[in-house]
Amino acid sequence: MADQLPITFHEYVKLPELGIDVSNISFNTLTLQSDKFICIREKTAQREQVCIVDLQDSSKTFRRPITADSAIMNPENMIIALKSGRNLQVFNLEMKAKVKSCMMSEDVHFWRWISQFDIALVTDTAVFHWSIEGTSSPVKQFDRHANLNGTQIISYATNAKMNWMSLIGISAVQGRIVGSMQLFNKDRSASQPIEAHAAEFSEIWLEGAAQPTQVFSFASRSATGSKLHVVEIDHVDGNPPFQKRSVDIFFPPEAVNDFPVSMQAGPKYELVYVVTKFGFIHLYDLETGTCLFTNRISGDTVFVTTKHDNGIIGVNRKGQVLSVSVNEETVIPYILQNTGNVELAFRLASRANLPGADQLYVQRFQQLMQQGQFNDAAKMAASSPRGMLRTENTINQLKHLQSAPGQLSPILQYFATILEKGELNRHESIELARPVLASNRKALLEKWLKEDKLECSEELGDIVQPHDATLALSIYLRANVPSKVVVCFAQSGQFDKIVLYCKRVGYNPDWVPLLLQVARLDGDKACEFALSLVKEDPPLVSADQVVGVFVSQNLVQQTTRFLLDALKNNKESEAHLQTKLLEMNLLNAPQVADAILGNNMFSYFDRPYIAQLAEKAGLYQRALELYDNLDDIKRVAVHTEVVNGEWLINYFGNLSVEDSLAVLRRMLEHNAAQNLQIVVQAAIKYSDLLGPQKIIDMFEDNRCSEGLYYYLGSVVNVSQDPAVVFKYIQAALATGQTKEVERIVRDNNHYDAEKVKNYLKEASLPDQLPLIIVCDRFDYVHDLVLYLYSNGMSKYIEVYVQQVNSSRLPQVVGALLDVDCDEHIVKSLIASTPAQFSIGALVDEVEKRNRLKILHRWLEAKASEGSQDPGVYNALAKIYIDNNYEPEKFLSSNRLYDPRAIGAYSEKRDPGLAYLAYSQGQCDDELLRLTNDNGMFKQLSRYLIKRRDLGLWGKALTGDGQQPVNQSHRRQLIDQVVSYSLPEAGDPEEVSVCVKAFMAANLPQELIELLERIILEDTPFSNNNNLQNLLILTAVRVEPSRVADYIERLSNYDAPDIAEICINNRLHEEAFNIFKRFEVNTEAIGVLIDHVGSLDRAYEYAERCDQAEVWSRLGRAQLEGLRIKDSIDSYVRADDPSNYVEVIDVASHAGKFDDLVRFLLMARKKVREPAVESELLFAYAKTERLADLEDMLRGPNIAQVQKVGDRCYDEGLFEAARLLFQNVSNWARLASTLVRLGDYQSAVDCGRKANSTQVWKDVNTACIAEKEFRLAQICGLHLIVHAEELESLIRLYESGGYIDELCALIENGLGLERAHMGMFTELAILYCKYRPEQIMDHLKLYWSRINIPKVICACETAHLWPELVFLYVHYDEFDNAAQTIISHSADAWEHASFKDIIVKVSNVELYYKALRFYLKEQPLLLNDLLNVMMPRIDHTRVVSMFLKSDNIPLIKKYLVAAQSTNNKAVNEASNDLLIEEEDFVGLRNSIDNHDNFDGIGLAQRLEKHDLLEFRRIAAHLYNQAKRWRQSLNLSKKDKLYKDAMTTARQSGSNEIAEDLLRYFVESGNPACFSACLFTCYDLVRSDVVMEIAWRHGLSNEAMPYFINLMREYQNKVDVLTTELGELKAKVERGANGVAAAPSGPNQLLGPAGLGGRLLIGQGPTPGNVFTPGSQQGTPGSGSQFGGY
Repeated sequence: MADQLPITFHEYVKLPELGIDVSNISFNTLTLQSDKFICIREKTAQREQVCIVDLQDSSKTFRRPITADSAIMNPENMIIALKSGRNLQVFNLEMKAKVKSCMMSEDVHFWRWISQFDIALVTDTAVFHWSIEGTSSPVKQFDRHANLNGTQIISYATNAKMNWMSLIGISAVQGRIVGSMQLFNKDRSASQPIEAHAAEFSEIWLEGAAQPTQVFSFASRSATGSKLHVVEIDHVDGNPPFQKRSVDIFFPPEAVNDFPVSMQAGPKYELVYVVTKFGFIHLYDLETGTCLFTNRISGDTVFVTTKHDNGIIGVNRKGQVLSVSVNEETVIPYILQNTGNVELAFRLASRANLPGADQLYVQRFQQLMQQGQFNDAAKMAASSPRGMLRTENTINQLKHLQSAPGQLSPILQYFATILEKGELNRHESIELARPVLASNRKALLEKWLKEDKLECSEELGDIVQPHDATLALSIYLRANVPSKVVVCFAQSGQFDKIVLYCKRVGYNPDWVPLLLQVARLDGDKACEFALSLVKEDPPLVSADQVVGVFVSQNLVQQTTRFLLDALKNNKESEAHLQTKLLEMNLLNAPQVADAILGNNMFSYFDRPYIAQLAEKAGLYQRALELYDNLDDIKRVAVHTEVVNGEWLINYFGNLSVEDSLAVLRRMLEHNAAQNLQIVVQAAIKYSDLLGPQKIIDMFEDNRCSEGLYYYLGSVVNVSQDPAVVFKYIQAALATGQTKEVERIVRDNNHYDAEKVKNYLKEASLPDQLPLIIVCDRFDYVHDLVLYLYSNGMSKYIEVYVQQVNSSRLPQVVGALLDVDCDEHIVKSLIASTPAQFSIGALVDEVEKRNRLKILHRWLEAKASEGSQDPGVYNALAKIYIDNNYEPEKFLSSNRLYDPRAIGAYSEKRDPGLAYLAYSQGQCDDELLRLTNDNGMFKQLSRYLIKRRDLGLWGKALTGDGQQPVNQSHRRQLIDQVVSYSLPEAGDPEEVSVCVKAFMAANLPQELIELLERIILEDTPFSNNNNLQNLLILTAVRVEPSRVADYIERLSNYDAPDIAEICINNRLHEEAFNIFKRFEVNTEAIGVLIDHVGSLDRAYEYAERCDQAEVWSRLGRAQLEGLRIKDSIDSYVRADDPSNYVEVIDVASHAGKFDDLVRFLLMARKKVREPAVESELLFAYAKTERLADLEDMLRGPNIAQVQKVGDRCYDEGLFEAARLLFQNVSNWARLASTLVRLGDYQSAVDCGRKANSTQVWKDVNTACIAEKEFRLAQICGLHLIVHAEELESLIRLYESGGYIDELCALIENGLGLERAHMGMFTELAILYCKYRPEQIMDHLKLYWSRINIPKVICACETAHLWPELVFLYVHYDEFDNAAQTIISHSADAWEHASFKDIIVKVSNVELYYKALRFYLKEQPLLLNDLLNVMMPRIDHTRVVSMFLKSDNIPLIKKYLVAAQSTNNKAVNEASNDLLIEEEDFVGLRNSIDNHDNFDGIGLAQRLEKHDLLEFRRIAAHLYNQAKRWRQSLNLSKKDKLYKDAMTTARQSGSNEIAEDLLRYFVESGNPACFSACLFTCYDLVRSDVVMEIAWRHGLSNEAMPYFINLMREYQNKVDVLTTELGELKAKVERGANGVAAAPSGPNQLLGPAGLGGRLLIGQGPTPGNVFTPGSQQGTPGSGSQFGGY
């Protein structure tokens, strides 16, 4: 019975299962603004928070710590509105941002969301609307009516336009709850008080209305009764008026005090749901006010509701979230069975498209058709639920019906009704399109298509295609007919869309014929189309196929374009296509072929063949590119007049050397004048490759001297072959190009100079300039002078030195002197030559020949002219030295000669002159050598002191790396320096350089000797600080024994530095004496400590000095020597705490804390450092001076007490640590310390104050070890809220076997505010292990807060199967849940829950496993299980499964229900079962309603059945298969003549109908003969009937047939006569140009189009025509057709 209820009831969630306390579930704390969110304000002892439950997924429950008086969630978005006092705020929870806020001037007692953006606010006096958009404040809507004073506001509602509003409050009056409502209209600004408990605004559609009707419904419970009222508001003109409805609301006897609390309306069904306080729900039809259903849905008050899926959802006092909606499958049968209100069921089914009234619709339709109300029948068929009457059969019936004059035909009324409310199906669209197109109303069709009023199909597209190809394309696209779409694209030229469309829909047409069709239409488009096909991966057509298509259409240009794109990758496999492309263009468009070949696009075509075609086409250049045979190349290459010369020259670079020479020879032989320029240019360009000699031979063989000259002129400048240059010189001379010869010998560097010189001498040139150039360049000057002088061409000598190269004058003068030329000629030549030659070279040439004197006068003239050339003065110096013309004066005063040259020249002649020259020029090396060789040490010493050059001193004292100094020479030099030269020096820099030189030469003894001579004797440098320092330092290094004497005798030295050097050289006593002499006491004691190593002497020295710095230095040394007590004493005497860090460190490691205390007390007075005071505290602790420690802690201090406490704790000084931790209030460490001291209670108290996880952990561990479980639980409660600590805590308890204590700990922790998933999960696992009897209750309460996968593993290990199934279900692992139930059915199976689970599994194979499981264990429940699995199972497989096991009867109910899918296996199994049960009525219905089965096979089985009805069904099946004769034979055999006549009529065959007439005549059955004439009137031929009747005497039986036939013919004649008359009249009126409007039965559409009053019209009704089944024109009464 539950399955037949008209409602569907569903429990969404139980709020207590989500951890929400029942006390927080009330009208004041819970709000439900939509079916998306529930908002609950939770109050606990600890805190207040808001819990938001997502009704779409209850696992997404989340809480926020919000304190507010009220909270309401937005009906659509994650936006919450909060009210605290008069302060209102709106927050976006997703964006975590405030949306809006305001402060009200009075208290808000009720509020709710009335839309996604508006909130209604109800105060004591008025109602406001507040938009969360913009910045506006709440807007007042109306003032509250007095009837609401003292009431509790429970509801506020508005209509969609927000111009009607209702406000409802309740109050207790005389023991009952009175409802008060204020209805307000904004347009009129008027209010009306009404007694009501609940109200709702909605809309309904009345029959014949163009717009919906707005209605207002409200329910009340007064002292006299309860009523539901439905009234119209805002009436729309043109709509029919709505009559007010007022009906009683029934309350059962047990609910006499019940009253409505809420109402919700569902627009789809036009029903209103009324919920009462006692949990009853009432369903009413808004239009009629009829009560459809009343029942109780909750034992507790449903205090809040809202709309949900055209139903209602609410929450009751126990926290159940319940929903109620209409059960579409059962509501109509329920109304028919329980109320008998057929009209209501009929309207509701039509309005909401509901099943259950199908038979009623069929009966009503047939009734209207029989009554002749064809238009009403058409409207009803058009609006039938689920389109059950919108079939092809209905359309065929309506098509043949005629309408009354002035009315729409039924078929057009049918179409108009559908178009107003929805869309046409496939058959309807086709039937409507034909007349629309026939009347040229294509625009209507386009309009309907845009509005999606037509169902597109291939047939519809075929009908439209002849009229509009574009429209047909749109239809084909919507109908998904790829073949037709592609054709339309091609016909409309949209070729670019074809491939994209085919790829999108996965269609693969035959592309080649399609391409051929496109090519015939448009070659360019075909090319683009072909390219798109070829570019697909893989290609949809091959390039060969495309070329074949294009060539067949002679599309050369398009073929070229296609192949250029298709072959751009230049593949070897496409060689034949490349050849085809070039061949086609060479024959038809050579210029195109030329461009293709010029771009080098292809590499694999037939080159010889294409080359021949190119040559024939006159493309000689392309032919040369392609030819490989030398003869072909030689034949083509001579056509230079038509070949680009530059290209031809480059072409030779592709040939071999031999081939190139052969072609060049052929070109010279063919036409030298024409081809010479190209041959020369080619020879020049490839000279290196071909070889100059071969080219020269080629020109010489062809006697082409001009070509040879031009060739060599181009290559000579780059050639390095001497022979080439020589050939060029010869050719130039031969052609009279003397200037070119002059240029080449001057500029070229690669000819054989000797050979050219000899050739030029032999050539006897008129101008000797080329010979002069050659001899000048290659230093043949002597030969040139001899040649010219001997041949009497002296003028060319002058020309040479004066015009060609003046720098060659020295060589020329030398050569002239060699040939005994007169000195006057030579002097004259020298004097006349420009001064651009080297005078030194001239001097050398003359000096070599001992003729230097001839230059004397010329040199002095040069000097007097102010010449700066050193050669002039070198020559003069030599002349003066040789002739003793005052050389000292010249050498001393002149600075322009070369001192090295003159010094060397003078060494053997006069060393003094040489010394003078070297010293003038600072020629140090030469001077050292000269003085050493000649014993000139005094001159050397003076020179060294004056030079002040350390490098020179080094060479003099130590020599250089190659030549060491002679010791005897050095000693003599030193003696000269010490004895004479240095004492004579008065410049300190000279002395300094000298001293440095001695130091650098590592001559310490000599240096000491030198310094003593300077310092200890009375000299200007005796008191020089640097020299004294140097003397002592040198003594330190060389003569340490003399240091002490120097220290005492000298006073102006740097004592600290000297002392340090003494220390470094281990002269400690000398260093100590220096510090002591200069009273540097700190450094002095440092020497004693650090170097002498005597602390006792240091102590004595400190006692004598008694300085703080000295004591401090001594204390540091004693500390380093670990004389800790003495060190501390020294530091105390020094009153120096600066080294406290080291003192503390050393004393602490040595354990000298008593001495350390003394030092720290002194240090604390001097410095305020945390380290000092911290160490003092620790020292007190170590020395157990706890009283001093407490005193110090009580006083002001800057000690790091925490660190000291940690040190004491680590050292085990727990008492001291307790004092320290107490001082800094470090409760964590204090607690740990107290644990070590055994004071657990105090440790727990400190743990509370510390609130540290580690502290709680330590205290907990200690308490467990001591079995202080009460204290351990206190600690554990603070630990388990930390997920990371929970697992280790559980291990600790489990290892000790304290399971009960552990469970108690976690159970107590579940109520904590910070309780987390891990706690619930671990407790569940503990229950699984140790308390399995408690696990299910725990899971039911807290399944949403546990880690389900982890608990699943635990339950599986513990074999807790029901609990495992529960977890799988709540984890949405329905497959595993079902598998577990099947595998462990004894423990886990329960039918209702298994049904709920099995429909949610994802693996459909589990369905069949479940069926086998039920077949084995619960066979009687199979149909119930199959009913829920029906939408997803494979019916064929199910039937096969039960057929194999021979259990088909067990699933009969399933088979009946599954037949709606029209599955073949189901139909055949159901039919077999019906045959077996001999239920012919059910079998006939099954066959008529479900046609997917083997009809012929079933007919063959049934025609042999014993029962007549089954044989009739066999005949019926043969009819359906159009096997008319088999059906007739079966009917005739069983004498079912009516069936036989029906079969004949259905066959539509003249032959079959006439054979049946003959059968009736032959069998002697005239009555059936007459009846067959009536039934098959349209099929039988009149002449046959007349013959049969005449021959067998059946004229009377045939007479009605003939009467009707004559009447029909008469009507046709009348119509023709009328039409002929109209035609004549039309012809007569033709002169006026006015054509009569078409009329008659072919006129279907009026000018207004569908949807208008004149939408569909019809012409005059013709006269009555006899048709089968019609009541008009019946030939006679029933007596004439008797016997049938």
